[in-house]
Amino acid sequence: MTTIDPHLAQVPPAGSTLTDSDTPPSASGKLITAMALAQFGAYLTILTPVVVTMSIRVAQIAPDNKTSALSAVLSVGAILALIGNPFFGAMSDRTTSRFGKRRPWLIGGMLGGLAGLTIVALGTNIPTLTAGWALAQLGVNATLATLTALLPDQIPAHQRGRVGGILGLMTSVAILGGTSLAALLSGHTAAMFLVPAVIGVATVALLIVILKDRPARAGHFGPYRFREFVQTFYVHPRRHPDFSWNLLSRFLIWMGIASVTTYQAYLLIDRFGYTTDNVAGGVLIATLVTTAGLVGGSSIGGWLSDRSGRRKPFVLGAGVVIAVALALIALSHTFALFLIAALIFGVGEGIYLAVDLALATDVLPNPDDAAKDMGVLNIANALPQSLVPILAAPILAIGAGGENYGLLFLCGAVVAIVGSTLVRLIRGAR
Repeated sequence: MTTIDPHLAQVPPAGSTLTDSDTPPSASGKLITAMALAQFGAYLTILTPVVVTMSIRVAQIAPDNKTSALSAVLSVGAILALIGNPFFGAMSDRTTSRFGKRRPWLIGGMLGGLAGLTIVALGTNIPTLTAGWALAQLGVNATLATLTALLPDQIPAHQRGRVGGILGLMTSVAILGGTSLAALLSGHTAAMFLVPAVIGVATVALLIVILKDRPARAGHFGPYRFREFVQTFYVHPRRHPDFSWNLLSRFLIWMGIASVTTYQAYLLIDRFGYTTDNVAGGVLIATLVTTAGLVGGSSIGGWLSDRSGRRKPFVLGAGVVIAVALALIALSHTFALFLIAALIFGVGEGIYLAVDLALATDVLPNPDDAAKDMGVLNIANALPQSLVPILAAPILAIGAGGENYGLLFLCGAVVAIVGSTLVRLIRGAR
């Protein structure tokens, strides 16, 4: 017999209709706030290096081959994030600790992330940076896999669009906070990595104090063997077609998003004349503009999606907006036009982050394995971090100078469009 969270006790299957008499109780504002802060802290920890500080550190250590060195560091970390997300999610689903099944992984992962970023901050060569980043990715992704599972765990279906919008917004708020900290702490290498990590640990610690968590029921799950772990990475398209289409759609759209987040700093350096000393300020300006668009897109998209009960049209529209923004970035040769494109990009990303997370909870194969399945979905977020740097290197090398950012972002626009259209094939959600 499975322990069922009281918030979910009255939630009907996806696609059914709730009446006023059987609507489950809403999650408390305190819990939602704590979840949002923890989401912010975890992403602040892991995205600040991805967006700005790792590129600065790599450029300082290996200025002559910064793009290939950055690709190597981020790729190794992203591959481990790919492996870690479903693994730690499955471990969380099975944890019978008296502290609950989510709490140990939430705080343990952040402490592992802090340890890894300490190695990165003190490292003076690319292999050391790679090792530290690998540990940081494993740790923080253990937290992220567990955090993602809290949406179906703790939030009833009628709130998931709005709460998903808030949680999605935290990604860009974290990027904004991280770039602000990087600009403020410019010149202090250790602090640029450690301050965001310490903030992340503190916000997750607050959540575990507030969270009402229960252990998994002993004996409910069988042993987690290596074969089962390997099978995690294969989603049977005939048994779970909606989940499969959502996974593929998510992966392609995130490929488009990752092309910006990974190479924005180098675009500013190579196209607009920034240097490693002042690029954090340029990234901060772009992130402020992107976040302004994201706040509007996330708030309006999540509210309209919950009000209409529809998810797919919003995901489709978001992918189109993201693709238009990527095309504009590809063509922008003035910083002003780049900022206009960044604003449009933020609107599209905000709508997408709000609605796709709610859509994902509607098509989970097995609610008992929520953390594992959401961890599998998180592969679609983590894998582009690995693939984009690998694929970008030959794309950037096409033509003279090895700086063909226009082609890179046009490719991102194409895959984002394809990803958004695939959501139409999902039949278990509107």
